[in-house]
Amino acid sequence: MSAVELVAAARRRGAARARGVSAGLVVALVAVFALSLAVGDFPVPLGDLPGLLFGDGVGRAAYVVTELRLPRAVTGLLAGLAFGTSGALFQRLLRNPLASPDVIGVTQGASAAAVVALVLFEASGVVVSAAALAGAVLTGAAIHLLSRRGGVHGYRLVLVGVGVGAVLTSVVSYLMTWADVTLAQQALVWLTGNLNGRGWDQAAPLALALVVLLPLALSQNRALTGLQLGDDTAAGLGLRVERSRLVLLLLAVALAAFATAAAGPVSFVAFVANPIATRLVGGTRAGLVPAALTGALVVLLGDFAAQHLLGEQLPVGVVTGAVGAPYLLWLLATANRAGRV
Repeated sequence: MSAVELVAAARRRGAARARGVSAGLVVALVAVFALSLAVGDFPVPLGDLPGLLFGDGVGRAAYVVTELRLPRAVTGLLAGLAFGTSGALFQRLLRNPLASPDVIGVTQGASAAAVVALVLFEASGVVVSAAALAGAVLTGAAIHLLSRRGGVHGYRLVLVGVGVGAVLTSVVSYLMTWADVTLAQQALVWLTGNLNGRGWDQAAPLALALVVLLPLALSQNRALTGLQLGDDTAAGLGLRVERSRLVLLLLAVALAAFATAAAGPVSFVAFVANPIATRLVGGTRAGLVPAALTGALVVLLGDFAAQHLLGEQLPVGVVTGAVGAPYLLWLLATANRAGRV
């Protein structure tokens, strides 16, 4: 067998495993999604869910499932898809495992804007979500401009993002110190990342955004793969390097922005989704689809655990932060030993 045939066979095996992993993740998502709708203070038999969702369900069970639990579960699912895809785009594009929106300052920008809206203008609901969206986009643009001198490089963008994020975190801390206690409490809950009370007002805009952004991200897979080989190689393959990098960065920031606007800055989902998906696929990198599905599963599992498994109901960000923070410390320690940071 020739070298070309060996490479082709390896690619087919990798693609087959990625499809198998994706199928398994979809099955797991369906199971956790169903449990999210069925389990609670008012339990609903799993066998009744299809009728309640697609039939003419009436009464208390239909109200609990379709009006209270379904919007929350859908928002968590969509936010996880967006966070997972955004994290994979950042990490693969910049070839840096630290490059995720909650590490390089994008979600801190959303948080600062949301806290300004909450504390200074006593806003709520859609206004806070819109402020978070604008804050994330503006912060992403600022980080790109500050790090583009001589071309955007992975560690430079990460360092600039960490610095910008630190400044924005200080702004949030300052606002929280003198805010009214009630407003500060509302802001703190939002900053943790919380699906409680999420409705169709949050889910619908996120769904519309994903209908546009996810296909665009998947269509850029060739450019993403080329850029991972290095700028010179990518240019040799016919890619417009700076243009492709800018498009991918815009997509990654937009996905993180819409997810944060809908669910709050759910910590570390974007950070861990791509590494977990890569381990599951077993190759050097996972595709965007496994990473997106992994992000959705992490959010739904985290929210289920936060609601039902820890003795009292907690924001989902508490659980994802408890999982993601040790991984970040481990990654920094191993990178330091390898002399990369």
